[in-house]
Amino acid sequence: MLNPVIEVKDLIIGYNGRALSGKLNFRLEGPALVQILGPNGAGKTTLLKTLLGLLKPIEGKIFINKIEVTSPEKAGNYIGYVPQLIMGSGHYPITAWELVSTLYSMYRKKWPRLKLSRQEVDLLKEVFVKVGLGPDIWNKNFWNLSGGERQRVLIARAIVHNPPILLMDEPLSAVDPVGKTELAKLIIDLSKEKLVLVTSHDPMLLLEYTDIIILMNKKTFIMGKPDEVLTLENTKLVYGEAAIPVAKHVHISDHHLP
Repeated sequence: MLNPVIEVKDLIIGYNGRALSGKLNFRLEGPALVQILGPNGAGKTTLLKTLLGLLKPIEGKIFINKIEVTSPEKAGNYIGYVPQLIMGSGHYPITAWELVSTLYSMYRKKWPRLKLSRQEVDLLKEVFVKVGLGPDIWNKNFWNLSGGERQRVLIARAIVHNPPILLMDEPLSAVDPVGKTELAKLIIDLSKEKLVLVTSHDPMLLLEYTDIIILMNKKTFIMGKPDEVLTLENTKLVYGEAAIPVAKHVHISDHHLP
């Protein structure tokens, strides 16, 4: 799919009938990199899950290339999702290869689902290489990997079916500084071929390559080019006193609490 487009019309997001936004109307076209910024509880993750079809909107509709999408079955044809990385040890053993191959097998909906052809095995290898993970990682327990390696596995899982749209929830969190820089490069590369939406508490690493900024909290939704949106006036509307001027630039002192 060339130039994927998400259109949102009169969308209200929330949980259990409790609204986290007013009516949202916007259009995003890729390939592009979109950063979604806002304090904890602003509705960033809720917006991603609603776009993905995991949460039903309170009101409104979502369209992808003019096709109405309201469920994971429909949205999953067009969207890959990278959830927020949670550090710690898991309670079940699964390798990086198994995590990616299992989702791919479920997506293709062929039987038997667990048996991949030689061509499909080669495809998975290509995806792992694309996200910067060599064969030495593939058969390691996912829970024994570093934060940066886990994040790359989750990205591989999200793009294995080559979706034109990629939603990423805090992809740079729980990763060391060097890992953040390397992941930022990967995200930038992906945004050259996909419409990539990234939630973030620190926009600086990706800012130079960001096409659209969305600033949001429960009362405010501002979207536009970075130099138009990231003004002191706008950031104070969303972050309050956490937005402070530094020389000619605005800095957001918003530390993420896991």
